[in-house]
This record gives sequence, structure tokens and C-alpha cells, in this order.
Amino acid sequence: MGRNAALDGRARPELHELKVADAVNIADLRGLAQRRLPKLVFDYIDGAAEDEIGLAENRAAFERHKLVPRYLTDCRAIDLRTTLFGKDYGLPFGIAPTGFGGLFHPKGDLLLAEAARAEGIPYIMSGTSSAAIEDLPPPAATNGWFQLYTGHDKSIDEDIVRRAADAGMKTLVLTVDSEVRTKRERDIRNRFSGEGLKTAILLEALTHPSWIAGYLANGRMPAFRNFARYAGKDDARSVWKYMTSHLPGNPVWADLERYRRLWNGPLVVKGILHPDDAAQAVNLGADGIIVSNHGARQLDRAPASIDMLPLISAAVGDRATVMLDSGIRRGSDIVAALCLGAKFVFTGRATLYGLSAGGLPGVRKAVAILRQELETTGRQMGCARMSDFGPHRLKSPA
Repeated sequence: MGRNAALDGRARPELHELKVADAVNIADLRGLAQRRLPKLVFDYIDGAAEDEIGLAENRAAFERHKLVPRYLTDCRAIDLRTTLFGKDYGLPFGIAPTGFGGLFHPKGDLLLAEAARAEGIPYIMSGTSSAAIEDLPPPAATNGWFQLYTGHDKSIDEDIVRRAADAGMKTLVLTVDSEVRTKRERDIRNRFSGEGLKTAILLEALTHPSWIAGYLANGRMPAFRNFARYAGKDDARSVWKYMTSHLPGNPVWADLERYRRLWNGPLVVKGILHPDDAAQAVNLGADGIIVSNHGARQLDRAPASIDMLPLISAAVGDRATVMLDSGIRRGSDIVAALCLGAKFVFTGRATLYGLSAGGLPGVRKAVAILRQELETTGRQMGCARMSDFGPHRLKSPA
């Protein structure tokens, strides 16, 4: 049975019989998240731009790359430890930035950060997180990276960068592929906005009791708390209005140069899909590139990240660390990315499904599923260490 069947639930037991601890794959966690969340909230996680061609292509592109095993090797174990920007991690993947985490769980951003710290992997705090930078406990903050969206007021962007540094974050991720607010049709139909969320609470309270209970206990709807001090008020509606007036900005090369001067640690540029852009980013001081089409949420006809990865890896060479996100649902997807030149991989939806399904245990379950699949796939391929992954292990489309 194919992957699409797994995603729509035909390969799973009935959801009412399934618990987070029993989830076999990320598709199981997705189904549990769909059961728990109001439709407009689930669609915000699950959807993409326009016809969602790019969303399907992200998955299809991974499926086109076939893994070629080598047998009669000693693969009783596999060492997946990875060093990234001078820090050691237990696995070659981390948690991508995902906005509005507090909508999926009252402490969503904090739980994602805590799960990453506990699992020994990086967490990229979204520039549109519900929690503020200062809300992260010091151990989670020093393990975290911070994602910056550039807005219209550069002084505010620069202040946010300083706050991230003051919190102890070591890596800044400048996202460059969100210069326009795109047409995400599920969100439009669901009236996903400040007022739409307020209406959803009233309509969904009876049909999604566990979700609404979390917000009754928390006492407030989630807001983009990093922007509260600039909005002048900290109620969710005022902060929403301020943030959506500030973002999106129009990032240009001069912005990359500005933040390279301001930030003393590793600087990563996220959202690159063209080899020339990757080379230029490195020329201007980027230490890393995340090849990404934003999970197909920005440009529906953009190529899949995995298809552009080899070209960007070749353009950058050893001058910077090349990473990837968008479309990761299996450990075998991570293997394919590593074989095609990624030094590290990030996943966003997989851990959001876990968060929505079961809070901290759900996030850790998502990480555990991907770890187990990655270990099993790597050993099956005859790879005992990270250096064994490479293009010689793939049969890619001609």
C-alpha cells in the first residue's frame, strides 16, 4: 500500500483505538492531530499554497530517489552523531521553525524546545512563535537557534536579533522566502485570522473538548509574544494586528550583510532554491544554507527542495554547511537527503503532528519514530556511520 494511503488513514487502525504511544509512523500522529484539533487549526498545519501541487511534489520527489543497499557489511549498529557549527548532536536532524506553536498546544513552542534539548537535537524557534524568546528556559535557549523574518522596521528586527543573542542562542537563521503573504486557500476558506480564531473557539468548543480545555486552563489565546513589546499591548488581537503590519518585509542582500555584521555566531540562510543565490549568500558571509521551499507554503510551483539540493551542494562546496527541509516524513527521507549532499535535515510538520497529538510525549514520539526509521534504513543499506552516506547509495531519476 502506498504512502498516500498511509496518509489518509487506510493503513492505520481506527483512530479512536490509537494512542500516541502506539503510533507506528508520522502518519499515525497526523491522524491523531487531525482528530484533536479544530479543522481550521489542523488545516493551518497541513495545508500549503494554492492548488498544493508543491506539497504533493515534495513527497513525490523523495519517492523518486531509490536507496541502494550494500550487504555483507558489519552493521550491527549505526553511529548517527553529527557535529554542526562546532556543536555535537545525537542525530542528523532537528526541529524546523514552525509559527504559532501555541495554537496547537498552549505551551507548544516551549515543548518543542524542551523535546529538542532532551533528544540532543537543535530546535529553530520561529520568528512567529507564540512564546517570546525570553520564555525559553536557559538550557533550551542555548540549544536553540532563532529564525528571523525581516519586517518593515529594521530597528525592530535588529532588536529581536539582540534579544536572541542575549538569551544565549548561538545560531541565527535568516529566512528569505517569505517576502509576500501567499494564497493559502484552506486558510482563506476557514477564515484563519484573528477574528476567525475567535469564532473557531465558539464553534469548536463542543466538538474538540481537549483542545478548548487547554485554552481555558491557559487563560488566553496564543499571541506572537515576541512582538508584544513593540505593539504596545499584549492582548492577542493587538499583537496580531501589529505583527501582520510589520511582516512580511522585503528581504534583500543588504539585509543579509546587516545581520552578518550584527550576529557574532553562525548565520544560516533559509529558503534558498537557486544555486547562484546559495553561492552569493556564502560570499556575503553565510555559514550555512537550508535548501527549502517553505514546506510548499509560499510558491506552489517551486521545485521540491530535494531536487535542488545536489545543485546547491555543488555550488557551495565546502565553503558552508548545506542543510534541507520540506517534505520529511520518514527516516528514509533523511537518508536520501544525506546521500544527496545535506549535512543536516530539519522537519516541521512531523513534530507539529506529534505536538498536537500529545504535547511533549508526542513531539518526542515523532523524533523517536524518525530515529528508529533512520537507524533501520541506514543499517539495511550497509551504512555504519554518517560518512557512509553518499550519492553512490542512491538510484536517482535520470
